[in-house]
Amino acid sequence: MGKVFRSYFYFFVLLQIFAGTSFADNSLVGINAILDSHCIKCHGEGGKVKGKVNLKELRSANLLSSKPELLESLIGVIKDREMPPEDEPPLSDSERGELLKWLEVKLSDSIKDQPFLPTSIRRMNRFQYNNSVVDLLELDRPIFRLNERLMRRRDNYFKPETRKMPPQVRISTRPLSKDIDNQRPEGFRGVASFPQDKRAEHGYDNRADHLTLSPLLMESFLNLSQTISESPDLNSKECRSWSWLFASPESATSERTEEIIRSRLTKFLRRAFRRPVEAVTLDRFVKFALKQMAEGESFENTMRSVIGVVLGMPDFLYFYEPSPDHSENDFELASRLALFFWSSIPDDLLLDLAEQGKLSDSQVLSSQIDRMLNDQKSSRFCDNFPAQWLQLDRLITSVPDPKKFPYFYLVDGYRSSMHMMPEPLLLFETIFIEDRSIIELLDPKYTWENPMLKANYEGHAKAGHDVVTQLFRRVPLNDPRRGGVITNAAVMTMTATPTRTQPITRGAWINAVIFNDPPEPPPADVPSLPEANNEELAKLTIRERLAAHRERKDCAGCHNKIDPMGFAMENYGPTGVWRDKYENGREVDVSGVLFNQYEFKTFPEFKEIIIKEKDRFVRGFISHLLSYALSRELGPADSPALDEMTDRVMAGEDSMRAVLKSIAMSDPFLQKKIQKNKLDKR
Repeated sequence: MGKVFRSYFYFFVLLQIFAGTSFADNSLVGINAILDSHCIKCHGEGGKVKGKVNLKELRSANLLSSKPELLESLIGVIKDREMPPEDEPPLSDSERGELLKWLEVKLSDSIKDQPFLPTSIRRMNRFQYNNSVVDLLELDRPIFRLNERLMRRRDNYFKPETRKMPPQVRISTRPLSKDIDNQRPEGFRGVASFPQDKRAEHGYDNRADHLTLSPLLMESFLNLSQTISESPDLNSKECRSWSWLFASPESATSERTEEIIRSRLTKFLRRAFRRPVEAVTLDRFVKFALKQMAEGESFENTMRSVIGVVLGMPDFLYFYEPSPDHSENDFELASRLALFFWSSIPDDLLLDLAEQGKLSDSQVLSSQIDRMLNDQKSSRFCDNFPAQWLQLDRLITSVPDPKKFPYFYLVDGYRSSMHMMPEPLLLFETIFIEDRSIIELLDPKYTWENPMLKANYEGHAKAGHDVVTQLFRRVPLNDPRRGGVITNAAVMTMTATPTRTQPITRGAWINAVIFNDPPEPPPADVPSLPEANNEELAKLTIRERLAAHRERKDCAGCHNKIDPMGFAMENYGPTGVWRDKYENGREVDVSGVLFNQYEFKTFPEFKEIIIKEKDRFVRGFISHLLSYALSRELGPADSPALDEMTDRVMAGEDSMRAVLKSIAMSDPFLQKKIQKNKLDKR
């Protein structure tokens, strides 16, 4: 949406808000004066109506209570000085502050009775299914290949209980799903998984509204559950639950055998269904097992059959969130915690506390969150969230021009992307394990590198041949041009074409990922920027070539927001190599104005502004985490919790685990406002 059009639209909404409202008190008189000075001359004075908005004809007094999303947008554009338009007199700082304060009060009033958006019933995604089966059956390795894991840990260094990362780690990656591990195959023999779940646009692969179940996928699930139970790798050596689940009791009478089956299935089904099994369901399974054995099946094969049935049941596959007429209970909370931190099902301790009704107690909940974050199963959170948050899957398909960037390609065609991908992921793991400030995601004083990644940053031939496994070392940083999730080679490469940088793509990535403020899609009739011919390459910079591209009024608004972010990255070439000049000898110009108020001329100045305005990143990062934790997009009712958590970080509670705990103890996560009549019980 163009800036001019957007401005008229927001003014239209703003005028509707005030039209028909009493201006009896002094504050509203002041607001009315601001409107008179900045709005009416274009929207009603002397019959002049821009954007089809006539202030004198607007009479909507109830807009605020029904349009909180528009109020949030208004606050954003006023705060970032996108309104009034550039060709109109700007608001003074005092006027802007007064207007923002009033709108924020109105927003608070409008959402206090808004219930949280519901989370749909949804199936497990592929990553959750694997982890749940591994935990349910107490296995030591995945049941099928997980391409979701972009990085493999070769050393068992992930020990969050120690709060310390080692100085070096050995890892491997799997670009394009190629198996380079050169070790035993990942997954159990005979087990074929269903297709990988895709990341939602501006979201994650656990989004409830994306996790549907087609007939074809249902068939895949049923086949998968059977192949797991029949796999020869499901044996006493691979399965730590063998003794209490599969092993045949010795010399047991028929009555004793039934008792053993009932006891084992009670424990197993509580784990699988995440709550105590109903008596009628338990009886049905016990009768099935006894019938199987009466027909000559062994105890082991009988239990395998039961496992095959359970792993394909809706009670195992599906997660149910409370509906507006249903009270939250501790079992639902246990499942939500396990999905957030472990991408799996609750363990026995969580289920015990839920069954006792103690898990929702704030002190017990806090203690359990600490325990879960210290558990090595929290590595799954680091496997899953940061790669999706940073959209690193885009790096897999990045193919810089081999003629222009020969150093990018390694032995037998392997790419430097294998060595780029771990850098931001290891940074995230370090901040998680050592419980460091989330601001270090932007500006750490260290990074992780190996010789081949270092050579890529220097833009020369490869160094070493550690293709199968890679040894990364933690190294200190003093140069502000390096470090953090914005300026690493992985992001720079995946936001470039094979031959040139893409400032618009980079700017859109920063807005969406760092600030959780994705730009609107471009108009359908706007062509992409064509590759430059030799004459353009010899004379123009990328900024000059894009200047004509953004002249359309319906494009300018978004470009004013995107371009400063993207052009600030222009010192980084298509593979992340620093450059001061383009190939044609022209100086790289990264200057711009950030948030319509901060001028910068160099990349270090740009980075200083981002750190100065860190509350924007903090709120954006927390909103990403909250959306991931809730498996849904966020709504206006989530804003108070986001504001509260952001304030706590800005007050000093900025460690990664403090942020994660605040999310797991927030009202949206605990479903404390799921229907209006519960508001007074918070």
